[in-house]
Amino acid sequence: MDPPVDLKVVKQDILAGIVECEKRCLLQCTKWLAELNHGLADTPVELRGNSAFENVHSGIDASEYDSYLLAKSYFLVREYDRSAYFTRNCLSPVPKFLHLYATYMSKEKKRLDNMTDSSVVSSVSHAKDFAELLSILRTEHSKDSLDGYCLYLYGVILKKLDLNDIAVRVFVEAINAEPTLWSAWLELAPLVNDKRMLEGLKLPNHWMKSIFEGYTYIELFQNDEGIKIFENLQKNGFGKCIFIPTLLAIAYSNKRDVDRSIDIFQHLQSVDPYRLDNLDSYSNLLFVKDMKTEMSHLAHKVVEINKYSPETCCVVGNYYSIRSDHYKAVMYFQRALKLNPRYLSAWTLMGHEFMEMKNTNAAIQSYRQAVEVNKRDFRAWYGLGQAYEILKMTFYSLYYYKAAQQLRPYDSRMLVALGETYEKLNKVADALKCYQKAYNVGDIEGVALYSMAKLYEKQGETEKAIPAFLKFCSDEKLIADKASLCHAYMTLGNYYEKIEDLDKASYFAYKCLDYEEMKREAESLLKSIANKRAHKATTSAAATATNPSGAGKSTEEEKPTPEGVPVETYGEDMEMDETNLSKRIEVAMAEEEEEQEEEAGTSELAESSDMPEFHMEDSYDVNE
Repeated sequence: MDPPVDLKVVKQDILAGIVECEKRCLLQCTKWLAELNHGLADTPVELRGNSAFENVHSGIDASEYDSYLLAKSYFLVREYDRSAYFTRNCLSPVPKFLHLYATYMSKEKKRLDNMTDSSVVSSVSHAKDFAELLSILRTEHSKDSLDGYCLYLYGVILKKLDLNDIAVRVFVEAINAEPTLWSAWLELAPLVNDKRMLEGLKLPNHWMKSIFEGYTYIELFQNDEGIKIFENLQKNGFGKCIFIPTLLAIAYSNKRDVDRSIDIFQHLQSVDPYRLDNLDSYSNLLFVKDMKTEMSHLAHKVVEINKYSPETCCVVGNYYSIRSDHYKAVMYFQRALKLNPRYLSAWTLMGHEFMEMKNTNAAIQSYRQAVEVNKRDFRAWYGLGQAYEILKMTFYSLYYYKAAQQLRPYDSRMLVALGETYEKLNKVADALKCYQKAYNVGDIEGVALYSMAKLYEKQGETEKAIPAFLKFCSDEKLIADKASLCHAYMTLGNYYEKIEDLDKASYFAYKCLDYEEMKREAESLLKSIANKRAHKATTSAAATATNPSGAGKSTEEEKPTPEGVPVETYGEDMEMDETNLSKRIEVAMAEEEEEQEEEAGTSELAESSDMPEFHMEDSYDVNE
């Protein structure tokens, strides 16, 4: 839906949300709402007597207020056990939520601290850790006594336990109760599997719904829909909210419009120079464009801002990666994971580094952990496919490439990888379908047509291979792999030489002369073409010499001459070399002289009957 025209209503909702989240120590949600509020700074709101600020102390019983203040102060300095202890007997909504939230944060912190191997996301069930908390929340939920914030916490725990269907229902309840609780929307987004499911969710008719839908479309890689929503939000007054252009930059990055995405990130850097959020995505784009200078500046800048944040470690890791220092890159990605074991970018990028280091097993482990964190990370699935392809485990490779392709159905790289795997498994029809679809959706790497043509060639279907090779060669400037281009030219040259289309054959053969690896073969082909042309010329000349005027012979008598036995024998015996032609003529002339000496008494009729054959050879000599 479109956001309301009256932005004052939006800002009033945001202020009320900030107050409620701040009371409950939901710090990330408070930060997000505050950034959104700052983007609407041009919209004036009367602060004195504002109803949002009248609710600062609501939800806290007067008798529990002192305990609540103490517990809140402990929570803010990460002393979660103390915070939970001092609110253990509180019954009013805010202190009660703080008690449950502090208990959850304490369990989560201890679990992460006790992880012996920071290179593995804990695969142990969380059921034991959260059993008591889950029991309390389940009981309260059955009595319908949970408010929107407690419902959000219940949903988070259900999601941790992989009870996703129930979690979705609980998050929708929480959102309907508290529409400005962005954390609930954010937790719900990864659980939405497709557009159909998104449209089926019973969400409130609130301006936050537009932001959620745009965000979820981009998560689902349906970038055009996401871009449309966010551009509409920008037109309706949200243009200065930093979250909106950030997601637009990510959407353009997904669409491989790298330059546009980089421009947006650079603009965001000028607006908010100390912001670290999403800088890992920005550094990935700089890596793709091989912008080493910009990467170096960014790495030094983030280290100065906060040396020990996961985003900083990720940017520095990319900086070392672009310099091909893969060991140091891995070290920084591991450091990022010690700070946040569920930091998706670090797992995926570390997998890429291990692949560069030829450490396939470590790469597989990293990619698997990335998939554990986010099952929609197509890069991790694709990386697993590549790793198993290197290990020659083709069926495993096929499984992971299929998973990547399902996440990115219109990405030609996934389709080409799938096609190559089917080709290895001798599933030719499936491979050809993949290559054709990769070409139809827009071949990013420009290899789909070549792979398809090669497969046709391998199957002996030359007539189908040639159109594919021609399309592949149509814009040679865009083709990065010059070896493939050269092979295509050579194949086309040989094909046209075979079907006697010598002009086209010559054109493609000359193209091959630019490539050292095919130069000799191209020269041989050009020599063959030249000799075929010479052969045609001499055949034509012989026909003319045999009957210059064409008188005394019917059309039927003239036709066999170019295709008669002497010409065919000549064509077969020749090695397509001009020196052989001259030798043959000399031998023929010598034989003629010997026969004339031996058969001096032969009649005039016999001599005249032998002459045309040698006269024909004489005509070749003259024309050559």
